[in-house]
Amino acid sequence: MKFKEGITEKNIIVKCGADKFLPFALVFGIYIIMFGTISPGGGFQGGVIVASAALLLYLGYGFNLAKKAINTEVLRVNEAIGASLYVVLGLIGIVAGANFCRNIFFNNGQVGDLISAGTITFMGYAVGYKVLCGVGFLLLLMLSMLAPGVDEEEEAAEAAETAEEGKEDVK
Repeated sequence: MKFKEGITEKNIIVKCGADKFLPFALVFGIYIIMFGTISPGGGFQGGVIVASAALLLYLGYGFNLAKKAINTEVLRVNEAIGASLYVVLGLIGIVAGANFCRNIFFNNGQVGDLISAGTITFMGYAVGYKVLCGVGFLLLLMLSMLAPGVDEEEEAAEAAETAEEGKEDVK
């Protein structure tokens, strides 16, 4: 059975499934990142769960919409920010006269509170941020290899831009 614009029933089911699981994946992944120091899980696992949102977008809407919704350049830059933040938090231990990645604020808070693990909490957040950006970027990069016709569209757009620049140079 065909619907408008060539959408089939299977595509509608996959799109609805992606719509239902996308908010769940984002909220659950952020929850795992936030509470990773006081429960099983942590930054890496939560970052991968949040990055799975890119895969859900691809499955439900296709590569072109996923690429428009998620800017790969922003992900690439933010991955470096997450790694830098982890290193800065690790250097706090050296500044305090201890080892690299030493937990120096462990006396703050009650056991079981959100920020009761000292610098480990913030390092987990940095890891989660780095992983969600890095895995999201890698997912989109791999999916671009699978997307049919994306390279031809980009080459056509680049050719059109070059032709426009050539016309402006002639004038």
